[in-house]
Amino acid sequence: MTIKDVISKIERRIQIAQAEDFDNVGLLCGVPERNVSGILVCHDALENVIDEAILKNCNLVVCFHPIIFSGLKSLTGKNYVERAVLKAIENKIAIYAVHTAWDNDFFGVNAGISNHLGLKNLKILQPKKNNLKQLNVYVPQDHSENVKEALFDVGAGNIGFYDECSFTTKGSGTFRPIEGSTPFSGEQNIREDADEVMLSVIFESFKQNRIITAMKNAHPYEEVAHQIISLDNENQYAGLGMYGEFETEMDEADFLKFVKDKFSLNIIRHSDYTGKKIKRVGVLGGSGARGIKPALSKKCDAYLTGDLKYHDYFSAESKMLLCDIGHYESEQFVSQQLFEILSQNFSTFAVLKSSEKTNPVNYFI
Repeated sequence: MTIKDVISKIERRIQIAQAEDFDNVGLLCGVPERNVSGILVCHDALENVIDEAILKNCNLVVCFHPIIFSGLKSLTGKNYVERAVLKAIENKIAIYAVHTAWDNDFFGVNAGISNHLGLKNLKILQPKKNNLKQLNVYVPQDHSENVKEALFDVGAGNIGFYDECSFTTKGSGTFRPIEGSTPFSGEQNIREDADEVMLSVIFESFKQNRIITAMKNAHPYEEVAHQIISLDNENQYAGLGMYGEFETEMDEADFLKFVKDKFSLNIIRHSDYTGKKIKRVGVLGGSGARGIKPALSKKCDAYLTGDLKYHDYFSAESKMLLCDIGHYESEQFVSQQLFEILSQNFSTFAVLKSSEKTNPVNYFI
């Protein structure tokens, strides 16, 4: 199996196109056609992880954070990024990153945090905007099922925990083939009446090219009448952060102790107590200051994230307990999540989880 084959399977589960625009995800280095000897899963593809991959005969490193984030103008080994990438290239090791594609996944980073806390009734904290589109296509009645199946096969009609969702309206269409046409039915220069249906499906915008291709390939007409409509609806099943509720509320001090124990933390930086009980909690793995206002709007009692700055602590307006548990600490379940996904899909070669430490933050206690 080639690296390209492995990536294809990964991307059936993790929609890499759901990553944020600023991100750098996917295959960062390596030859897609090279056969895979083994996969090493890690949080950060640092030089010590590449050494581990060499030792364990893994020529594909699947990481969470992209080691190449900004553009590389040279590759001489002068910093930690260049040293890791250079060693990977010299040893024919490919590096593939998922980062915010997994952040935005309903079952991704933030689901891992929420499930570890035991939160229920989980919902996306910041649903993706400008992410949904609707396709309306006009099809002869006798061919509507073929076109519908073709659209379903490429992911159209997936809404949350439902798939193969569509709506069909029956009607009558007209057309007149003119010179140069090769009509499926009718004759040139004679107006044709046809029994047709309007088939409607919703899809995520990143699927548009493959959906249009599938529609045209399955459609009998030479010219396919269709509309693509951008929807204002937010995608409630993709986006950054998550929020949910405890079955039983708790005091703020008890909540902080609970979080510290559950995440094996040395320290939690937090805002002033609000005097409220903690029941609804928002989470966002990594650098999550952007989630403070959405968490407030969802009436969260507490918000867990990392990398909060001094002035961020004022923005909760004493209405919500802010908890900075650390960047790496908030994402600590990611490697296990990715390891489980890959292990379920590949059995012909080793899938290993890195044992190397990559968290750059240390605490003196």
